[in-house]
Amino acid sequence: ASLQSPVADRLLGPDIETGGRLGSVVLVLGDRTYRKSSAALRTLWRLDGLWPLLAALLIVPRPIRDWAYDWIGSRRYRFFGKREVCWVPTPELAERFVDRFAELALEAIVD
Repeated sequence: ASLQSPVADRLLGPDIETGGRLGSVVLVLGDRTYRKSSAALRTLWRLDGLWPLLAALLIVPRPIRDWAYDWIGSRRYRFFGKREVCWVPTPELAERFVDRFAELALEAIVD
């Protein structure tokens, strides 16, 4: 879910620290919240293929990992290119986004 969404507000609360940047990643697993490189690497751990091998970088101290995360993020357009038009998901793919159904699920859990 986007960090500006009602789902994020309910999961994270109004005081979530994203380092002042909404371009960061936040991962919620149970009662734990991970940010930046910790969130990204813990997400990779759950993917198929060779991606989980990168989770070994969790042994690197967090300040160093987060510095690298910010450095790559600030240069992402140079590394990966930039499109002139925003990508819009197909209706089938949009149904898989958490914002669409999570609000209902959260209401059932919270209420």
